[in-house]
Amino acid sequence: MNDDRFPLSGLKVVELARVLAGPWVGQTLADLGADVIKVESPDGDGTRQWGPPWIDRGAEAPEAAYYHACNRGKRSVVADFNDPADLDSVRHLCSRADVVVENFKTGTLAKFGLDYRSLQPANPRLVYCSITGFGQTGPRAHEAGYDFVVQGMSGFMSLTGEPDGNPMKMGISISDLTCGLYSTIAIQSALMMRERTGTGQHIDMSLLDCSIALLASQALSQFATGANPPRMGNAHAQVVPYGVFATADGHVILAPANDRLFVKMMHVLKRDDLAGDIRLADNPGRIENRGWMDKEIADEVRTWNSAELMAACKLAGVPAGPINRIDEVFDEPQVAARGMKIETDGVPGVRSPFVFSGADLAFGRASPKLGEENVSIWSSWDS
Repeated sequence: MNDDRFPLSGLKVVELARVLAGPWVGQTLADLGADVIKVESPDGDGTRQWGPPWIDRGAEAPEAAYYHACNRGKRSVVADFNDPADLDSVRHLCSRADVVVENFKTGTLAKFGLDYRSLQPANPRLVYCSITGFGQTGPRAHEAGYDFVVQGMSGFMSLTGEPDGNPMKMGISISDLTCGLYSTIAIQSALMMRERTGTGQHIDMSLLDCSIALLASQALSQFATGANPPRMGNAHAQVVPYGVFATADGHVILAPANDRLFVKMMHVLKRDDLAGDIRLADNPGRIENRGWMDKEIADEVRTWNSAELMAACKLAGVPAGPINRIDEVFDEPQVAARGMKIETDGVPGVRSPFVFSGADLAFGRASPKLGEENVSIWSSWDS
């Protein structure tokens, strides 16, 4: 059923995915109004048991908060791929779908006739997105991919952490989440192309490819110089001063990213001598003199408490901010004003960050209980 309030209303999506990257695609499409059917094994998506913490909403057993973080807005059916009747039902759903999202290992779904080549003849308009660790081609194509491993392989961990410390992964599953977002972009692009050509296509998405795509300026730095960028902790390779500074009661981020803002920050700190120092007049000079200059700034910042310094920076137009805990993030007035924390059927969640002038997001359904729509779902797309 179409609802003109939602950008992707009427789009039919089958999600043959579990854990994070694939379900993140499904949740994003569902938030945009698509009808997303999550097909699960009889045991369900493994993240239902990835607790604690748990969300208790009266199901047979509490489900992990992790599961609810990436499955909002979907409908769930259970299918055993080793059961011919169930398999026929899933193929029938795929024959009516606009989009199929799957994140099985390369080649796995071909054994069940659920790969793109098997499904395409019955549904030439199908946009089929495969998400794997390493893609459908190459020497590692048939290996399973995990976010942590990909963070290491992609170069992320060589860039993250203190210079003299151990390599560090990021605090979120950045490779999974990035692949989910890039996959969503690819799906919408293929749907737009389908409007011109009348046919769908197979999209091959790799966690490793998507992570490497995020290297951006760090990759170009290596290409330009031949040298590997080092870990720099909270420092910035190209902008100085730009980092975390200790105050009398905590830490703040100071980010005066150009010459004008540097001068303004020095005036805030009452260091007009540094503002007028010819050695610090431009960014190359500040990079060259990073060591002693950062120490001078750090000594001044320690005399301030965090709130007073951030207020002074705000008044002067100097970019500065706190380092929030998660509870502080959602207590931040700006975050509250943007409505980033939501609740659906008693289940808390984080809003997808889209704001449209002429459309809404669809938050009418919490994450589905396992197989909650098995009785009615199989024929619901036949019309």
